[in-house]
Amino acid sequence: MYTVNADGSEEDVPLDDVQVGDSLRVRPGEKVPVDGVVVDGYSAVDEAMVTGESLPVEKRAGDEVIGGTMNKTGAFRFRATRVGAETALSQIIKLVEEAQMTKAPIQALADRVAGHFILAVHALALAVFLFWFFIGFDLWFTENTRLVLTPYTLEELEVFGLALLISVTVLVISCPCAVALATPSAMMAGTGKGAEFGILFKGADAMEATAKVQVVVLDKTGTLTKGEP
Repeated sequence: MYTVNADGSEEDVPLDDVQVGDSLRVRPGEKVPVDGVVVDGYSAVDEAMVTGESLPVEKRAGDEVIGGTMNKTGAFRFRATRVGAETALSQIIKLVEEAQMTKAPIQALADRVAGHFILAVHALALAVFLFWFFIGFDLWFTENTRLVLTPYTLEELEVFGLALLISVTVLVISCPCAVALATPSAMMAGTGKGAEFGILFKGADAMEATAKVQVVVLDKTGTLTKGEP
């Protein structure tokens, strides 16, 4: 990338060293490094990655350019206005990351259900342990069932250990991980998949709302990527 000095000379500098106010030159086939305003020159820039516009957008003195877009035809010089984390592309990335961290109403409901479910499962496991430790073996174990469940006789087993094993089994089979993880996993996958197609969700609640959308209204300058209803 080249910066243009006050005397008109050009210098190759790393992107990380670019500062607001620097004058930069972009040639055909090069990417616009940072956000800025065109100072001189004329070109057409492909902004599809940001706006969805399929045709290159003409740029001349006074027009804004977006970092990360592709310069197509002519060369131009522009003044950097936003660099680093302040660029439009960085803000879009930040928006996607924040959207993945937000909770949709259905996810909040799943978290509440999982919270109550955990308490219920622990209470059930405790009840199962107490039952088998104090009265369960006397009521339900016969000589025949003992032979099926274990090669040892009941007297050789530690009643406490077996009761604990049964209660832990209840905890394992009742683990609410599926309830707690299914919704956020689906939301994160949906946000990432949408970003691949240029669809940016401002939050998980917006993503959930799209499932109920029946009519979409676009203004006269809205961009359609496919000529299909």
